[in-house]
Amino acid sequence: MDRVESAPDGEWVVRNVSGVTQGKAYRCPGCEQEIRPGLPHVVSWPAWSGGEDERRHWHTACWRNRVNRGPGRSRY
Repeated sequence: MDRVESAPDGEWVVRNVSGVTQGKAYRCPGCEQEIRPGLPHVVSWPAWSGGEDERRHWHTACWRNRVNRGPGRSRY
């Protein structure tokens, strides 16, 4: 189930992924580490028309702490 979250970095559509049916590894933009297949995580994208093209997979903890990232770090 998708939800919209508002934060200082904008509005985001967020989806929790159980990892059960997944067979692909992703790179988390928060820590730049691999999200291994089967690991529960979060998928998010900007809540504007066409934002789904910027969808990214994040570790859940990295997603929660993204606004604390240092200066010069992009949101992806």
